[in-house]
Amino acid sequence: MKRRLTIGFALAVLCAASSVAEARPPTVMNSPGYDRRLQESRSQLGSSPTTTAPANAPVASPKRSKKKHTN
Repeated sequence: MKRRLTIGFALAVLCAASSVAEARPPTVMNSPGYDRRLQESRSQLGSSPTTTAPANAPVASPKRSKKKHTN
């Protein structure tokens, strides 16, 4: 009984400690200027023409290998 109580208490402490911890480093901050430039660059990429594969692209045939026969 004492062992189960100790394990339960340890799990409770572990859960409490994990809920307090932050997932990001303290140097990460929101920067409105950076976010604006990022949105502008993404919008420019969205309006640029995309590259496509040529219509008559050669298709590689699968390589054939010799089958090993068991004796």
